[in-house]
Amino acid sequence: MSRCMKAAFLPGNSTVELRDVPVPEPGHGEVLIAVKASTICGSDIRAIYREHLGKGPEGYQGVVAGHEPCGQIVETGLGCRRFRTGDRVIVYHISGCGVCNDCRRGYMISCTSAEYRRAYGWQRDGGMAEYLLAEEKDLILLPEELTYLDGAQVACGFGTVYEALEKVGINGNDAVLITGLGPVGLAAGALCRKLGAEKIIGIDISAERRDIASRLGLCDSVLSAGPDNVNQVREVTGGLGVERAIDCSGNAEARATAIRATRKWGKMVMVGEGGTVAFNPSPDIIHDQKTIYGSWVTSTWLMEELVERLVRWNLHPEDIVTHRFLLEKADEAYQLMASGRCGKVAVCPAGE
Repeated sequence: MSRCMKAAFLPGNSTVELRDVPVPEPGHGEVLIAVKASTICGSDIRAIYREHLGKGPEGYQGVVAGHEPCGQIVETGLGCRRFRTGDRVIVYHISGCGVCNDCRRGYMISCTSAEYRRAYGWQRDGGMAEYLLAEEKDLILLPEELTYLDGAQVACGFGTVYEALEKVGINGNDAVLITGLGPVGLAAGALCRKLGAEKIIGIDISAERRDIASRLGLCDSVLSAGPDNVNQVREVTGGLGVERAIDCSGNAEARATAIRATRKWGKMVMVGEGGTVAFNPSPDIIHDQKTIYGSWVTSTWLMEELVERLVRWNLHPEDIVTHRFLLEKADEAYQLMASGRCGKVAVCPAGE
C-alpha cells in the first residue's frame, strides 16, 4: 500500500481542494478503512461547503471532508475486539467519548464531552479520501446483501430518518406527509413505504426531486411547494390531513405546512436542519392535540437494527443515488449536490 493518498477538503467558498496527505496508521482500538463510497450530506453543503457556519468545537476544523463513509477494513490496530481485516463496515459519523450517558445509550451524536466528541468530516478526518482512520467502537457491520452505497447512506440519511420514524411511529393506519424531497425526504418515503404507510404525500420545490420520488414510487402524491399546500394535502386525505408529518426541508414555510396539514391528534417530527418556523400554538397545536418531535441523527443500536431491516425488506438506499463521481471529480460532485437538482450524490474513490 502506498503511504500517500488523495483527500478532499472544503475551504468554505463553494469549492473543493484535493491534496496529497499521508495514509494514517491505526493506533489502539482503531482501524484503517479503504473507502468504497462516501455520500454527500446536505448539512455539509449548508454548513461547510458554501461557508463555515459552525463555531468553536462544533465548527469545521479543516479536516478531510465527508461524514457518510463506508468501506472495507485493511488494517487493525492493537486492542480491536470485534472487527477484523476484510470486514465491510459503515462508520457512525460521530466519535464520542464512549462513557457519558448519551454515548452509553448509543447516541454519540449527543456526546457531552467537549474534549473527546469529534465528528468525522468536521473535527476529525472524514471519508472523502482513499483511506479513513476510524475507531472500532464507531463501526457497524455491513452485510453482504447490501452494497457500499447502501451502507454510506445508513451512516447518516437513512439512519437519521429511521430514528425520526421510530419516534412518531408509522403503520398501515397512517397517511404521511414529507416536506422536502432531498435525499433525506426520499429516504423517508422509502422507509415509510416499508413500514406500511397507507398514503405518502411529498412536497418539494425542485421538479427533479419530485420526479425522483414519483419514478421510484416513494410517494403516492407529489406536490409542488406553494402557498396552497395545506389545502391540497387535506383534499387528498378526505379533508382531515395526515396522521404523521416529517419535515426534511429546514424551510420555514414547509415546516408550517407540515404542522398545519397534520390532523387532530397527529404527530410531526422535524429532521431538516437550520432555518426557522412560525406558528400559532393554540389553533395549530394545542386545540388539535398535536405533538411535535425533534430528532437528531440516530444511535448505533438503531443503525444496526436498520441494517437488519434493510436486508429483510430487500430495500436498497443505493436506489436514490442519482450520480456517482470519482474522488478526482469531487468538486463536480459537491457542485451538483449544492444545486439541488439531483437525488443523492456519491464519491467512490476506487470507482466501485
